[in-house]
Amino acid sequence: MAAYFLDTSTVVKRYVQETGTQWVQTLADTAAGHFLFVARITHVEMTAAIARRRRLGSLSTAQAGQALTAFRQDFAQQYRIVEITIPLMQEASRLADSHVLRAYDAVQLAAALDIHRLDPSLTLLSADAELNTAALAQGLLVDDPNNHP
Repeated sequence: MAAYFLDTSTVVKRYVQETGTQWVQTLADTAAGHFLFVARITHVEMTAAIARRRRLGSLSTAQAGQALTAFRQDFAQQYRIVEITIPLMQEASRLADSHVLRAYDAVQLAAALDIHRLDPSLTLLSADAELNTAALAQGLLVDDPNNHP
């Protein structure tokens, strides 16, 4: 049993076929017993990512609907949600400045660091190279699902 923080680039892989999908689905299988953490903003990012794929035609309306339904069920029942607080946002702002991160990536990193303080064995799972570099600099363990075809 391990603890993982999934950024949205990883969460998408659980519901949409991409490089790393099988690996993410295996980690997320409830039988594996892992603790899966996500930031509250993942709900918005995931909805936007699926809607974008639907608009661009890489997902049909039905596929997008199925992906969002499955995600929303897991969001409510399986994922452990890291709430977005004022101190977390202050930390995200500091991280955005020091690592030159996009806004939501800084929030994701701040949320992962919140859990890391409680569980130093936490691994951040992200397919975002800039976020991974910043997370490593902050002392987090990192794995990229794109490295698991």
